[in-house]
Amino acid sequence: MTVHFIGAGPGAADLITLRGRDLIAACPVCLYAGSLVPEALLSHCPPGARIVNTAPLSLDEIIAEIVSADEADLDVARLHSGDLSVWSAMGEQLRRLRELGIAYDVTPGVPAFSAAAAALGQELTLPGVAQSVILTRTSGRATAMPEGETLAAFAATGATLALHLSIHMLDRVVAELIPHYGSDCPVAIVWRASWPDQRIERATLATLDSAIGEELERTALIFVGRTIGAERFDESRLYAGDYDRRYRPVGTNPRFPEGA
Repeated sequence: MTVHFIGAGPGAADLITLRGRDLIAACPVCLYAGSLVPEALLSHCPPGARIVNTAPLSLDEIIAEIVSADEADLDVARLHSGDLSVWSAMGEQLRRLRELGIAYDVTPGVPAFSAAAAALGQELTLPGVAQSVILTRTSGRATAMPEGETLAAFAATGATLALHLSIHMLDRVVAELIPHYGSDCPVAIVWRASWPDQRIERATLATLDSAIGEELERTALIFVGRTIGAERFDESRLYAGDYDRRYRPVGTNPRFPEGA
């Protein structure tokens, strides 16, 4: 018996890996986070599968479902939204399973920030503008931010920020970021990336409040940085005609001769 933790993607039912889809189809038990995982993914479950929405359950109750499946020798598909490596609450479940000696594996998924960037048609790292992306959030009721992980500290790097779980703190976000990025810094907000009701708003830090009004929803991602909407940036050397690389030797004495 194995518990398969599966990143179910950001919302669109077809944004799931082939491995994730096939594991769902092979598992007689499916535990899914119903508040964010689209129900369309449950169509991959085999006939007669036990399907449990874990949104109203406590951690103890979720583990009890897994223990019950383990006792019956039934594999479990455990679906979380986005990718499991960030803000998934997977870590505490894996710790419990290790203590219980229950086998598990992890299948990555499409993260929300990737889906949001795709919706914008945006590369988040542009030559000469920013070469780093910081995934972060503001403190919330469920989990506080560790000391030192502040918006100001991240903003001081000049990197592109992808702010999750922070739309309800927009005033604070703007106030803390303007001193570092400037009031004219581009911002893009993507609500429910890849869902049918996806919505996008573009603004600057100075105009953000008026751009979005009072329609604040928790399933939104905020991008801040000079890469957002940028048109003036250097071209990558990767595809430059005079750039000597392994797959395209250039010059009389290339670093990587053909056939090497």
